[in-house]
Amino acid sequence: MKFRSLLEERVSNQLTKDNVPFLYESNKYSYILTSSYTPDFFLSNGVILEVKGFLKPSDRRKMIAVKKQHPELDIRFVFQRDNTITRTSKTTYTDWATKHGFPSCVFPHIPPDWFMP
Repeated sequence: MKFRSLLEERVSNQLTKDNVPFLYESNKYSYILTSSYTPDFFLSNGVILEVKGFLKPSDRRKMIAVKKQHPELDIRFVFQRDNTITRTSKTTYTDWATKHGFPSCVFPHIPPDWFMP
């Protein structure tokens, strides 16, 4: 068996040594975390601007969950720079936003039509 940590392997060895029957990671259970999202800017036309200098993995997960649970919201990203999501990735912030259905831009180049009614 392959374990995720040395401690798991050590526990497995102990259980085996003590003749305790067990299964390792044999089931998965879904769960939902309840949290809240506070948008940065609300425009009078209904557009929500989410402004990010750094797009953390936790922010990416949160925004995908918000979009899934609130598809009626028009959330658009304004990024400080179009960095890659990790040092080793070729995916930029705007690539990520496009992939997940979020309009995006890099400050100060906010499209004027975002402000239209």
